[in-house]
Amino acid sequence: MKAMKYIRLVLMTVILLSLSGCYTHRVIGLLQEPTKSNKIPVYEKDTNQQPYRIHINDKLIYRVVTMDETISKVLGTNNTANTQYAVSYRVYKDGTVELPFLKPIHVEGLTVDEAQETIQAAFREIIPDADVKVALYNKTFTVIGDIRSGEYFIYKEKLNIFQALAMTGDLMNSGDRKHVRIIRPHGDQEPEVLEFDIRSNTIIDSKYYYVQPNDVIYVARTKDSFVKVPSYTGVLGLITSSVSLLVSVLNYSLLLSK
Repeated sequence: MKAMKYIRLVLMTVILLSLSGCYTHRVIGLLQEPTKSNKIPVYEKDTNQQPYRIHINDKLIYRVVTMDETISKVLGTNNTANTQYAVSYRVYKDGTVELPFLKPIHVEGLTVDEAQETIQAAFREIIPDADVKVALYNKTFTVIGDIRSGEYFIYKEKLNIFQALAMTGDLMNSGDRKHVRIIRPHGDQEPEVLEFDIRSNTIIDSKYYYVQPNDVIYVARTKDSFVKVPSYTGVLGLITSSVSLLVSVLNYSLLLSK
């Protein structure tokens, strides 16, 4: 009887410890409603969302379309529709970019559309019918930490944080959702560090929602992840194995006592 009481006591202890170590929806669930009990923060909507502005060390690619076939051939690679083979041009420390046949053009601080208008105006001084298309070559973001790390391409104008993380295969259960960080460089200036709780549904349309070119998303590993189990199936397995081990030990002890 004492052995059975001991088994029950150990079993209850294992169950309590296991349940306290589970990854619950409250811990890892996304788009949760902030309440006083879950202590999830509320973020304000960013009503003045600004488009990306070109920084020093960014790389631009361009294409010039003209009816003049001779000029088109002279422009060479940059006149092809396939941007994979286009040559990129870096924005220098003085904020200018140097393109063939043109004087240095100041583009730092401009949006891509504004840079396109400025470059097109410069080309039209020598090619009256020039139609210029400009794009950012380094249109990527990087993910590191407790996630599938790597560099990924921003495939649309507005890529949100959920779409960005989905490209990596989603967060690990052990990833710290309370303190996701975005390191956002600003040319030669100090980078900006944005920290937020990705579980909050108020992150939508906040300043943390959209990913920008050159962003580094860092997801740390939670400190208590080593004691947690992935699911309740894991809990059941832990309980079963613990009870089996305990019964075996008790049976062995009884045999020795005889």
